[in-house]
Amino acid sequence: MNLMPGFTQTYVRANGIRLHVRVGGEGPALVLLHGYPQSGIMWRKVAPALARRFSVVIPDLRGYGDSDKPRDGFDKKTMAADIHGVMQTLGHARYRVVGHDRGARVSHRLALDHADAVERLSLLDIVPTHTLFRDTGRELAAAYWHWFFFQVPDLPEVMIGATPEPFLRNMFRALSAEAGAIEEAAFAEYFRTFTLPGTIRCGLEDYRAAAKQDFADDEADLARRVTCPVQILWGEFGKMHTLFDVLATWRDKANDVRGRPLPCGHFIPEEAPEVLLAELESFLA
Repeated sequence: MNLMPGFTQTYVRANGIRLHVRVGGEGPALVLLHGYPQSGIMWRKVAPALARRFSVVIPDLRGYGDSDKPRDGFDKKTMAADIHGVMQTLGHARYRVVGHDRGARVSHRLALDHADAVERLSLLDIVPTHTLFRDTGRELAAAYWHWFFFQVPDLPEVMIGATPEPFLRNMFRALSAEAGAIEEAAFAEYFRTFTLPGTIRCGLEDYRAAAKQDFADDEADLARRVTCPVQILWGEFGKMHTLFDVLATWRDKANDVRGRPLPCGHFIPEEAPEVLLAELESFLA
């Protein structure tokens, strides 16, 4: 089933790997980056409307969806270089970026490492990686248990691989506030790509890189700030809202920050697409 009619699916080779990409629309370039445990179809409810005003590019991140599943390269500097390479190959020297969850962490690094290319940056339901690890306490560790379970070598691959469907359903159910926001057709597509050889391992390596190389890279860049305008949106019924002053965490990282909570849980593009679309269209324009 094609969950994103009107978008062309292709493969783009960038930064030494092959990335699966959906493209559609016309206008200024806009790249949409998904989170865990998902793929580019997470944008299915907002991308068609955005394509009326933008040339929309929706990659599956390294290791996710139908993109290549390499053994390494899951630090966000490398993953950001992947996306910048895709945009350059497609002819977009400058572009706007919207990222959710893991994709938002890649987006933050894009805006630091490729500042001349990124015109506007919208981040969904995250606080900075360095801030999260630096300020981890009992409540956050309990709420985001998977961040720490995923650090164990080998065991998560075995356990998740043995029961992928219950694991995937639990992730969506636990972090959603809107029942049915991820319909069965979408779940089936997520499950298909989640169970492709290598996907489970790659997602875990993404989180492992966050605790090691990403934290070190962010520590080295504490004095650097994002210079383009930044929008931060987060779920009012999610953990970021209760555990952090989300705007304040980003005002430590960027010069021009605006945003607010939206009436949903973690999976904003699927739980509150119309509200998100209104916010994005205003900001990205």
